[in-house]
Amino acid sequence: MRSSASALILCAILAFAAAAQEGGMGTLSGVVLNAKGRPVEGARVIMQTASGGAPDASTTNAHGRFFFPQLTHGYYDVRASFAGKSTDWKHNIEVRTGKQTNVTLRLSRTGRRP
Repeated sequence: MRSSASALILCAILAFAAAAQEGGMGTLSGVVLNAKGRPVEGARVIMQTASGGAPDASTTNAHGRFFFPQLTHGYYDVRASFAGKSTDWKHNIEVRTGKQTNVTLRLSRTGRRP
């Protein structure tokens, strides 16, 4: 009886692990650069689903890097702004399960704001 209960628990754990991997998450990361190609610390990065839902924001680190972890497989739009300048939207960036998708965003020379 004890071994059948252990086997049942093991099967449940394996099934849960397989389901988690199938419905796993991916990440979206990247760098924000200024007009001269240098990383921008403190830029605000906005990310949303390609349909405009589930917006989220992040701030770049000292190396101009940003990171959005645990995103479901799908398509996302992203843009950044800093000191009155912004990047164009990058649309339909595919994030895949178990993968890291990288994006480079360049601030415009003009004063366009999001």
